[in-house]
Amino acid sequence: MTVKVVVAILLIAAVPAYAQAQSPSVPRVSKGDAQKVVTIISGDKAKTQTYCDMKKLALQIEEAHKKKDGKTVNELSQKIEILEKTLGPEYLALIDGYQDIARDDQLGAEFMSATAALYKLCTK
Repeated sequence: MTVKVVVAILLIAAVPAYAQAQSPSVPRVSKGDAQKVVTIISGDKAKTQTYCDMKKLALQIEEAHKKKDGKTVNELSQKIEILEKTLGPEYLALIDGYQDIARDDQLGAEFMSATAALYKLCTK
């Protein structure tokens, strides 16, 4: 279930970011970026709560998707987009760089490890 939630959050976050015009000066995701984001989010109670709220919304999206309830999926996706902005520019840059992460096994492994650490914060 953890992987599904992470993938759901990524897809929800990556689609709007991918749809936006990217300037050529946007830096690529690099090793350590995911861990930096985890450190920032886990060090701030409000950001940790926001991330956990996003995870809950992602689970609701998964359920709505199973029920083929596109309206609810869209509404919940919009809520996640709003919450993402409060996690900071580092988080948004990481999500914007999702295409780089998906193409690089090492970055992908780092990202999965980092998001697992965030996931654990939500189970406390």
